[in-house]
Amino acid sequence: MTMTASIIGASGYTGGELLRILSIHPGVRIAQVSSRANSGKPIHRVHPNLRGHLDLLFCDPADVEPCDVVFMCMPHGKAAGDIERWRSIGKRVVDLSADFRLRDAEVYKQWYGGDHAAPSALDDVVYGLPELFREKLADATLISGVGCNATAMTLALYPLARNGLIRRVIADVKVGSSEAGAEPSAGSHHPVRARSVRTYSPFGHRHLAEVRQSLGEIDIDATVSAIDMVRGVLCTAHVEPTERLTTRDLWKLYREAYADEPFVRIVAERNGANRLPDPRVLVGSNHADVGFAVDEGSGRVIALCAIDNLVKGAAGSAVQAMNIACGFDERAGLEFPGLHPA
Repeated sequence: MTMTASIIGASGYTGGELLRILSIHPGVRIAQVSSRANSGKPIHRVHPNLRGHLDLLFCDPADVEPCDVVFMCMPHGKAAGDIERWRSIGKRVVDLSADFRLRDAEVYKQWYGGDHAAPSALDDVVYGLPELFREKLADATLISGVGCNATAMTLALYPLARNGLIRRVIADVKVGSSEAGAEPSAGSHHPVRARSVRTYSPFGHRHLAEVRQSLGEIDIDATVSAIDMVRGVLCTAHVEPTERLTTRDLWKLYREAYADEPFVRIVAERNGANRLPDPRVLVGSNHADVGFAVDEGSGRVIALCAIDNLVKGAAGSAVQAMNIACGFDERAGLEFPGLHPA
């Protein structure tokens, strides 16, 4: 079975990662790649790593023809207004923006401001995090992308949350510069980011809404900081559990939650330089490394998750969700193991 896929707004970082992943997907042929600003140019002008791998030109979004799957990589707020058009072009639509991540239009308004442009479509949306919503993704026709920070927080905490073991949690999230997108800004400009650890969201980050939607209304706050790294998210969550837990308890909880997950690895070694998750070893990979530690004196638990924000936090999860919805092997196109930092 070969399916056709088109990518709308493919000149950004997530669009480039989708192209890279789908170019090696055994069941997908990339049909069209759109970018209004780059229409008519070869894709390697924007994504030079794909030179010689994909012989495609960017087209105007207005010229995209019907296909099996449409991936939308448009800026937040742009996808929802035209969603019915894209649903008429693609048998399935995967939107990587934030427009459809929240199922409740009132919750969306609370966190993003303004009314949702397509509230009637929200009933059809499945949140594209396979580890929690695999059954709902089967045969889904409208799939939302995931927030990278939300993904790291959710996967770090899921084994505890699903067992009702969280009384209170404060997550410290550190992110690389590519999270800000391909267009430079005052916060993502290299001289500002280099050699800096800059907290830009001390509380109330929008991705908390996704975490609460996925895990239930847990008592959670998060602080997000920009660090001198291009790719990667590291969530270090400080958890006050509802009962005393030992290291053995945590191993049992995390193994039970993730035993059958193809892309979640438990990293909680006793010693060594790589004994806990580190986003640096996940560059290019769809894996999420989760780990934990417990202070058996105070009872406080540290839950961790590291991901590549452009892959597991965006394009990789989108392809993984598409694989499930379309009946492909869940690993298809996603088996790149990541780069060792040496």
